Amino acid sequence: MYLSNLKITNFKSYSDADIDFCPGVNCLLGNNGVGKTNLLDAVYYLSFCKSYFNSIDTQNIRQGEEFFAIHGRYEGLEKQSVQVSCIQRRNQPKQMRYEQKAYKAFAEHIGRIPLVIVSPTDQVLITGGSDVRRKFVNGVISQTNKEYLSNLLQYDKALSQRNRLLKQFYDDRYWDAPAIDIWDTQLVRFGQPIYNTRKAFLEQFLPIFDYYYKWISDERESVTITYDSQLNDESDLAKLLTEAQSADRYAQFTTVGPHKDDLTLTIGEMSMKKFASQGQQKTLSLALKLAQFQYIYENTNIKPILLLDDIFDKLDIERIKQLIRLVGSDRFGQVFLTDTQPGRVEQIFKELPGVEHRLYEIDRSGTIKNHSVK
Repeated sequence: MYLSNLKITNFKSYSDADIDFCPGVNCLLGNNGVGKTNLLDAVYYLSFCKSYFNSIDTQNIRQGEEFFAIHGRYEGLEKQSVQVSCIQRRNQPKQMRYEQKAYKAFAEHIGRIPLVIVSPTDQVLITGGSDVRRKFVNGVISQTNKEYLSNLLQYDKALSQRNRLLKQFYDDRYWDAPAIDIWDTQLVRFGQPIYNTRKAFLEQFLPIFDYYYKWISDERESVTITYDSQLNDESDLAKLLTEAQSADRYAQFTTVGPHKDDLTLTIGEMSMKKFASQGQQKTLSLALKLAQFQYIYENTNIKPILLLDDIFDKLDIERIKQLIRLVGSDRFGQVFLTDTQPGRVEQIFKELPGVEHRLYEIDRSGTIKNHSVK
């Protein structure tokens, strides 16, 4: 499966663009600020129904325009050529379409076009809060497991309702335990499978991650990832919620459950968040994303589209060559990468003659030119 054509209108810095891509490595080249990452984000939209970089859809409409439209033509998706579209108009709901048919719920589309993005912002997986790491885990599993995504959406709805009641009861100086019990039942119904699925996911995912981390770091050090959950110590979520009701009453929010899960990252016996160098953080975040690719492929038999944004800032030139040789092999599928130095990319591909690729140069006006197939 690969994206053969992308058409965008009024999306971010682009008024209009129509680009054909090859099934191999597609290199978007140009100075900073010309719109390379915006093209990657357009591709991301077609997989996840949203931007990777800006969650407010209307802010991705080109300034002064009333809408944006992204259309992608995919080859080999469900053994045919199909068009996927995302359209956002000001003051109107966003539309996602598959072969001109609009989805009733965006969740129906997630996982249909699997995709992995590697970005300079990925270090937040190490430095950010637990919500960032939960989002990563949820994103990987949701592309392979529709039931998990459904449980997650239902759990979040129940959690929101329970928290709203807790706040209301606190403000009104009133307590209605049976009303809380109703939402506890929902949290258990959807939360217990979430925990079980995450636990099973990490058992498969962590050895894959370990392989890629050692490959990138030349086995200079080892990193341990531990699943940190309140359910590890008390596997009965219903009991946890009941015991926490008193604390929740005064905290005005739900203090226990899968929404508090985290991943603990350590290098040696030290916290990655506190003690890892920037180089170690970059290595870990890249290993996480390559492991994400491998996990999705193993569980769907579909090679995700891989977006590599500014990877030259992450690795030395020899490691870059190794990485491009890897992602350009049969082990991976279609790849998009950005770089500010066309000469550097051209030289790398001269040294890797067997890697199918295409070069695109983008100038400051956003014009995409000099498409050259190698």
